[in-house]
Amino acid sequence: MIAVMNQKGGVGKTTTTMNLSHALAQTGQRVLAIDLDPQAHLTAGFGLVRRSQPGMAELMLGEKSADEVIVLARDNMDLIPAGDRLGELEHLTDGGSKRGWLLRDSLQDVAEEYDYILIDCPPSSGILGMNALLAAKEVLIPVSGDFFALQGLARLMGIFQHIESSLNLNTEKWVVLTRFQERRRLAKDVREKIMSYFPKRVYRTAIREAVALAESPGFGQTIFEYQASSNGAKDYKELAKDILKGKAMH
Repeated sequence: MIAVMNQKGGVGKTTTTMNLSHALAQTGQRVLAIDLDPQAHLTAGFGLVRRSQPGMAELMLGEKSADEVIVLARDNMDLIPAGDRLGELEHLTDGGSKRGWLLRDSLQDVAEEYDYILIDCPPSSGILGMNALLAAKEVLIPVSGDFFALQGLARLMGIFQHIESSLNLNTEKWVVLTRFQERRRLAKDVREKIMSYFPKRVYRTAIREAVALAESPGFGQTIFEYQASSNGAKDYKELAKDILKGKAMH
């Protein structure tokens, strides 16, 4: 189970969850994508927003079973949509420390049916983000190639460290470079700095900046449906291979 997480906006978090999920499914893996962001961008990106749609809130609160909220997204790939009520969970006060384990507990019946579960996390570090962190075995952090991305990454790692030391957790963390502009000196400098801070934790494939990646969700399509020959499609296919083989930069 992989939580795709970054508090900084505009780094391609939902784009990565959406296209990486589809790329893994295309290799024959059974994939479940989870929309844990109340904005429901992942659900919309797959073209699967419906009126009065039950989703993650109903599942995590025990009002519906996983089978009742899972929808078929693509071949080999299912989605649990955000639904209409997910934002309510950020204000949940009942349950004490159990509130942090709602996601993990609610997926127990179906988790083994999938090779990969990818969670599109909200940009905040509230209850929903905590649930993702406690449920996931790994965290994938998309980082754009700019100076502010480094600051955001350092802050995020500090939050992880605090949570993990408090709860005696040890979640594997990986970085993927997104919106990468190969010709820009700054992007290369950022990559080198991140590689020095996180040796063997940065995936080999960087996702290049591409207009098609920004456009495709507006049509309810992944990059493979919208523009299969684009750099974005090639990069997410390669990233899926990196993840399957555990290939990181040295």
